[in-house]
Amino acid sequence: MLHDRILVEIDRDAGERRSSGGIVIPATAAMGARRLAWSRVIAVGPHARSVERGDRVLYDPEDKAEVEVQGETYMVMRERDVHAVAADRLGDEATGLYL
Repeated sequence: MLHDRILVEIDRDAGERRSSGGIVIPATAAMGARRLAWSRVIAVGPHARSVERGDRVLYDPEDKAEVEVQGETYMVMRERDVHAVAADRLGDEATGLYL
């Protein structure tokens, strides 16, 4: 990865969702608001400051580019396009979530 680029895996289980009342919402349903997605970081460029490999990031999947690497589909984005980072590396002293 170059500069501040981030490579994340695409969550295949994010297709269908269930409402709090138990109603199944298919992936093809049009929602009024844009829905952000969480994904695990696979690789980061040398200039990414707040994200490390293995972190989970919150981003808008409609604005990103997909790429196929060795038969697997990933998304490439810039670090500035990340809305939040969930990092296990912070341990118990912090919430582990940057906003």
